[in-house]
Amino acid sequence: MNYRFVFRGAIVLACAAGLALGQAQPAGGQAAPAGSPVAKQPQVKSQPEAQAVMAILQAQDPDSRIKASNELVQKFSDSEFKPLALFFAAVSYQQKGDADRMIVYAERALEADKEHYQAMLLLAGAIAQRTREHDLDREEKLKVAEGYANKALEILKTAPKPNPGLTDEQWEMAKKDFAAQAHESFAMAAWARNQNDKAIEEYKTVLSLSTEPEPSTYVRLAATYNRAGKYDDAIATLDKVLAASDLNPQVKKIAQAERDRAVQLKQKGAAPAP
Repeated sequence: MNYRFVFRGAIVLACAAGLALGQAQPAGGQAAPAGSPVAKQPQVKSQPEAQAVMAILQAQDPDSRIKASNELVQKFSDSEFKPLALFFAAVSYQQKGDADRMIVYAERALEADKEHYQAMLLLAGAIAQRTREHDLDREEKLKVAEGYANKALEILKTAPKPNPGLTDEQWEMAKKDFAAQAHESFAMAAWARNQNDKAIEEYKTVLSLSTEPEPSTYVRLAATYNRAGKYDDAIATLDKVLAASDLNPQVKKIAQAERDRAVQLKQKGAAPAP
C-alpha cells in the first residue's frame, strides 16, 4: 500500500495541528464558508491534552509517534482526538512493517469513529494485500476488504472537508486520491482471485485517479500484464517507470527484474509463471 495515499492524513494533521496550536476553540468549532461544508472540528479540553496532541504531530519517527498516540489515548480516554491518535499509530506500525499491529490500531480507530474512511481504506488495503490465491479463507477476507473500500467510497461521496483551510479544489483532489486507494484494494483483491483483466482495469483506475501516480502502481500493473501474458504491455509500462530520473532504487530494481522477466517470457512464448 502506498504511504502517500495513507498519509493523505496530512489533511487530518493540518486540521489537528491548527486546533492544537490555537488551543481549545469555542463549542461549535470554526465556521465554514458558505456552500463549503466542513466537518465538525475536534476540540481539546485542556492544556495538557493540547500538549499530548502536539506530541503526536511533532513526533519525528514511527516509534515516538506510537508512544505519543498511546499516551493520549491512555491519559485522555474521552479525547475527541482519540480516532486521530489511533489512526496515526496504525500508519506508524505500517511504516515499521508490522501489519498485525497496524490492523489492530486501524480497527480501534474505526471503533472510535465509525465513519473514519481513512481507517477503512487502510484496513482494505492491508487485508487485500495479505490475502493469497490459495488461502482457504480467501473469499471471506477479500469480501471484508472490499466491504471496507466500498463503504469508504460511499462515505466520501458526501464527506465534508475535514479541514476548513482546504479549498474545494484541494478537497476534490484529495477525494480522488482516497478513491484511488480504494481501487488499489480492489486491484489486489482481483489479483488474489487470479482475475487478471479485472486487476488491470482497477490498476488503470488507480493511475487515472491519482494526483501523483506512484511508480510502484505501474510496477504492479506490469506484473499483472505479465501474469496475463500481455508482455508487450508489461514492457511498455516498465519502460516508462525506468525512464524516471528520480526513481527509488528499490522500485527500480523490482521494475527492472519484472521487465527482464517479461522479455524472457515473450522470447520463450511461454505461459506466465505462477
